[in-house]
Amino acid sequence: MLTMKAQVLIRPKQGILDPQGLAVEEALPALGFSGVSNVHVGRLVELEVDDPAQLDAMCEKLLANPLIEDFEVVLSDSSGA
Repeated sequence: MLTMKAQVLIRPKQGILDPQGLAVEEALPALGFSGVSNVHVGRLVELEVDDPAQLDAMCEKLLANPLIEDFEVVLSDSSGA
């Protein structure tokens, strides 16, 4: 069976308070970076799976909190192609 590499991008849902994103947004101008807004901080989970059809269930049950987070799955084969 072909193993697939998966990247799961997890972000706060629109309208959910994102204190980390707010802290980054407020810190950037103090460091001399301007013109940045609407910053959101999420996480990236990388894994290899035999059955990519299970990824949504994995995300909904463990990797993400579906009440406050959205997730996106990006697949590639393990050969790097």
